[in-house]
Amino acid sequence: MTNETKQQSTDCIKQKLAQCLCPPGNGVFTVNTAKERKEQLHQRIFGQATDVEQLWKESLNQLPSSSNAVILGIASDCGGGILRGANWGPLFLRSTLIENYPDLTAFDMGDVRVIPHLLADKYLNDATIANCRKALYQDENSDYCVSPLSITEDVLHDFYATYPEKGIFGIGGDHSISYPLTKAYLQAKKKQGKRAAIIHFDAHTDLLVERLGIDLCFGSWCTHILDDLHEKHHLIQVGIRSSGKPKSHWENTFGVKQHWADEVKEQGVEQTIVNILAQLENEAIDELYVSFDIDAIDDSYASATGTPEPDGLMPEEAMSILRALAAKYPITGADMMEIAPFTDSSGRGEVARDKTLTVGAEISAFLLEEMSKA
Repeated sequence: MTNETKQQSTDCIKQKLAQCLCPPGNGVFTVNTAKERKEQLHQRIFGQATDVEQLWKESLNQLPSSSNAVILGIASDCGGGILRGANWGPLFLRSTLIENYPDLTAFDMGDVRVIPHLLADKYLNDATIANCRKALYQDENSDYCVSPLSITEDVLHDFYATYPEKGIFGIGGDHSISYPLTKAYLQAKKKQGKRAAIIHFDAHTDLLVERLGIDLCFGSWCTHILDDLHEKHHLIQVGIRSSGKPKSHWENTFGVKQHWADEVKEQGVEQTIVNILAQLENEAIDELYVSFDIDAIDDSYASATGTPEPDGLMPEEAMSILRALAAKYPITGADMMEIAPFTDSSGRGEVARDKTLTVGAEISAFLLEEMSKA
C-alpha cells in the first residue's frame, strides 16, 4: 500500500468515525439523565466538560499513532432481555478505569451512536432506515448503518483494514454486541492469515439459534460467529453454570469447548489452565480474543448485571486464567459486557454496583494492558 493510499484510507475511516460515533460516554442519548457523570468523564478525558464534540473529533487525528489498544463503547441493551440497564456500562466502566488505572495507555475512540430502540438494520424496513439516517446523519440517503450492531460491524471492518496492527476493546452493553465485535475481528484475522480463538467467559452458553424469533441477541451471538472461526472448537467457554441442557449437548451440537464453573472448582484453576493451554497448543493458535460477560463472576462480586448467577468464578480465578493465557498468546481483541450499574438484584444498591465495577475494571485494565503490548 502506497503512502497516498494509506492516507486516503485513514481519511475515509476518520470521516466514518466522526459520523457514526460520538464522544466517549455519549452513546446513551439523554438530556439531563446522568449529565453530571458525563461531564465528569469529559472533564477527565478532554480537560473540559463543554463543547467536547469538536475536541473528540480532533482527537481522532491521533488514532494512527496511538496505542494498539483502542476502546469503543457500544451503549446498547436492546439485544438483552432480562433486566435492562447495560447501556450505562460504557460510561460507568470508563470512569472507574480512569479513576483506578490512570496510567492506562489505551486510545478511546468514542461510542457508537445508539438509537435505543434498534438492534440490527436487517430487522428494519426501508422507511425506518431512511428516517433513522435523517435523525443520525441529517441525510435520509446516507449509506451509513443506523442500528448499533450494524454500525459496529461496518465501522470495524474499515478499522481493521486501515489499522491491522490495532485491536478493539469493546465496552457494552448487552452481549449481543460481541457478535459484530468478534465477527469483524475474526474476518480481519483470516485476511491476515492468522488463526484466532475466542475465549468466552460467561455463566451462560449464548448458543441459542434464536430467542423469541430474533437470531442476534445476548443469548445467541456465539452461534452466529462459529463459521468465522477456523474450527468451531476455537470458541472456548469458561464459567458456564446456568443452562437447561448439559455440557454434552452444547459441545456435541455446536462443536465448541466448554469449562463449566463447577469443573473449575472441582479440579482447580491450575488444571483448568493446563487443559485450555493444551487445546490451544494443539490448534496452532496465533492470537486470542477475550469476550467477558461480567456474570461469569460469582454474584457475590458481580450482581449489577442483568442475569447475576451464584456459584461462579471468583475474580482471582478469572484473572489467573487470563494471566496464564496472556503469558503464552497475544491478546489482540477483547470486550467487557453486561455491567448494568443501575440494576442490582442483591438489594445492596451502590455497594454492589461499585463492587461489580471494581471487578470489571480490574479485568478490563489487564486486557487493555495486554492488547497495548501486541
